[in-house]
Amino acid sequence: MDVSKGLPAIESHRELHIWIVENLKMVSVPEKAYGNFFEEHCYIILHVPQSPKPTQGASSDLHYWVGTEAGAEAQGAAGALVQRLQEALGSQTVQHREAQGHESDCFLSYFRPGIIYRKGGLASDLKHVETNMFNIQRLLHIKGRKHVSATEVELSWKSFNKGDIFLLDLGRMMIQWNGPKTSISEKSRGLTLTCSLQERERGGRAQIGVVDDEAEATDLMQIMEAVLGRRAGSVRATMPNKSINQLQKANIRLYHVYEKGEDLVVQELATRPLTQDLLQEEDCCILDQGGFKIYVWQGRMSSPQDKKAAFTRAAGFIRAKGYPTYTNVEVVNDGAESAAFQQLFRTWTPLTPSAPPSDKLIPAKLDVGLLHSQPELAAQLRMVDDGSGKVEVWCIQDLRRQPVDPKHHGQLYAGNCYLVLYTYQKLGRVQYILYLWQGHQAPADEIKALNCNAEELDAMYRGALVQEHVTMGSEPPHFLTIFQGQLVVFQVGHKGEGQPASTARLFHVQGTDSHNTRTVEVAARASSLNSSDIFLLVTASACYLWFGKGCNGDQREMARVVVPAISRKNVETVLEGQEPNHFWVALGGRAPYPSSKRLPEEGCSCQPRLFECSSQMGCLVLTEVVFFSQDDLDKHDVMLLDTWQEIFLWLGEAASEWKKAAVAWGREYLETHPAGRSPATPLVLVKQGHEPPTFTGCPLPHPNLRERGLPWADRRRSTAREVNNLQLSRWPGNGRAGPLTRQALKSSQDSSESELAPGPKAGGSRAGTSTISSGGLPWELLRHQAAEDLPEGVDPTRKEFYLSDSDFQDIFGKSKEEFYSMAKWKQQQEKKQLGFF
Repeated sequence: MDVSKGLPAIESHRELHIWIVENLKMVSVPEKAYGNFFEEHCYIILHVPQSPKPTQGASSDLHYWVGTEAGAEAQGAAGALVQRLQEALGSQTVQHREAQGHESDCFLSYFRPGIIYRKGGLASDLKHVETNMFNIQRLLHIKGRKHVSATEVELSWKSFNKGDIFLLDLGRMMIQWNGPKTSISEKSRGLTLTCSLQERERGGRAQIGVVDDEAEATDLMQIMEAVLGRRAGSVRATMPNKSINQLQKANIRLYHVYEKGEDLVVQELATRPLTQDLLQEEDCCILDQGGFKIYVWQGRMSSPQDKKAAFTRAAGFIRAKGYPTYTNVEVVNDGAESAAFQQLFRTWTPLTPSAPPSDKLIPAKLDVGLLHSQPELAAQLRMVDDGSGKVEVWCIQDLRRQPVDPKHHGQLYAGNCYLVLYTYQKLGRVQYILYLWQGHQAPADEIKALNCNAEELDAMYRGALVQEHVTMGSEPPHFLTIFQGQLVVFQVGHKGEGQPASTARLFHVQGTDSHNTRTVEVAARASSLNSSDIFLLVTASACYLWFGKGCNGDQREMARVVVPAISRKNVETVLEGQEPNHFWVALGGRAPYPSSKRLPEEGCSCQPRLFECSSQMGCLVLTEVVFFSQDDLDKHDVMLLDTWQEIFLWLGEAASEWKKAAVAWGREYLETHPAGRSPATPLVLVKQGHEPPTFTGCPLPHPNLRERGLPWADRRRSTAREVNNLQLSRWPGNGRAGPLTRQALKSSQDSSESELAPGPKAGGSRAGTSTISSGGLPWELLRHQAAEDLPEGVDPTRKEFYLSDSDFQDIFGKSKEEFYSMAKWKQQQEKKQLGFF
């Protein structure tokens, strides 16, 4: 049977395809209408990664979306069509069921400006968006933080609330009303959606006004009241948000689903933490993530009948559990699991690993220039340089930082906390990393003082320090490198106290080079030994370097480097099985110890994941940006980047108020992670403008979505500007209704027109011309825009002229005066490269 018969063609060069289910068939939606969804219909969405070479996690995603008013026939047709399309695409496809208003983060990540829910059904001519339609009068309710949605609501003041944003769309005029309880971030993102509507549906020819303070926007309020009527009383209070917190997401259960006669059996297999070996290739399983999301996993040897019944079984499971019908469902195939599914397990090993292992060997002689020019390499190795920069160390004593003599650098005590400031240069610019090292036995007051002293240092350096929280035993490669493999952690006392000279002390040496070697003092008894490693035994009269049978030459070489940092006595080399009697006497006699060769720890090959952090009712709420790029870092945000080896917490320049909360959010994320993550995973606080290459070089799940042309350091402005900087029209606030109100109302009542009436001659007073003449249009409306899509009045041959001076400097790296003094051909070349030609 040819399952592809009757299915639409899929263009391999396009990453996103959207079809609407119309008359039980899939009809292609025009690209300009992407993000618009009619609530009486079902849609099918296919996302195909465009990465130049296949990588783990490069599976296609196939969604079917169900509108709130979609009939049973349309839903059945959508389900059948998705099943046929999935069979044609093959097993490397992840399937999703999406319900209006409850879409997955993966689905929402396709639509950066936001999505729009439109009332009713689609017109018979299948025109989703008719550009230059001005015969419109509607009210849109805009809500959301990282993922924004707009729903058409009743054209009445009753629809408003204080915590959300509302857009009164009158065709030629669009008025965004910001609730008094909305944040700057929400206002900015709402305005991004408003501008997107203006471009796509009005060809950029509608005017935008913003009501941020009703008392200061009297003219706009008069327009709104002329359409909505006089408002009786105040706007209703904010509606409570029902976001799912991390604790609920951590409650996971795995079930085996199989048929026994005519009955379907659902048998619980395990709860958190889950291991990958629970998934058998002949089985089908359901993974319930706290009722937040249902995953159906299909083994490669499971029957075709099982695979076809995936969504049906998920729906039955949801009913049996009493979960809402809109609960998100994701169907994953053995070998093509999504990153979100993989990270629900303690470890995950792909069937055919394509990504390099996380513990890749670091070359002995590191080319620092490569790390600075290739941040991807720095992120892979977790190294900003070769450790040759300046090192300063302070020990926290009496709740204050005390400098440590350079000759004792690298000698740390388990009962103490330390600050290690590392200074290096990257491409001629001075950069800093401040490591906050915490010993296992450090008292609570010292840990608190560690953080306070770190803040003092950061203030001294004007906020330029990248702060990395490090726990004893989980030091990252770069931290070990700056001590050249001679990091030694003593268990007893503070610096200078030590033990009596007569007491035997045993040190466990682990590592093969300066990037991974650490030495930790352990209990001086025979049971502490291990045949895979090397140990140094120091007594009052002798010093023994014990080589286990399983150690190699690199380990032995590094152990000899470590010895001088611990003892100046002559060292006697001892091979396992040839120990002198004094050796065992010092350890209190012989005792059993692990003698089998230790297997290397499994490294997780999970893809990095990016989340926006927020707090509601005291609980952490995370919103994932699935196909992320560096443009998703907004200056109002606190973002969490999970690379599995480290947790980066990125603090936007306008989000400094959340600085103290950010690290606590990172700890809460680890504590509530479904996979049972180690709480000792390093946490790195990164501030906008001071990003290290280990952060900027983080591999993106979808490199094709990254906008090229601008260096990363110049991406400091948010895509959605603060409202004051992004208003396209300066509306007069003189309190008079005058001609402006009459013009707005007339525009919304006019029939459809292909063009707006031409503006006045130079020097006229038409609203909106002041922004263009002052050179202050946002770059999003100018860059990569065809002449017909530019705002009215913009000369398509000089698009760059309409940028503000600060934006021009950011994008071109020079002032307008410098640019226009260049040769014409050089100007044209730069404009082509940056999308202004």
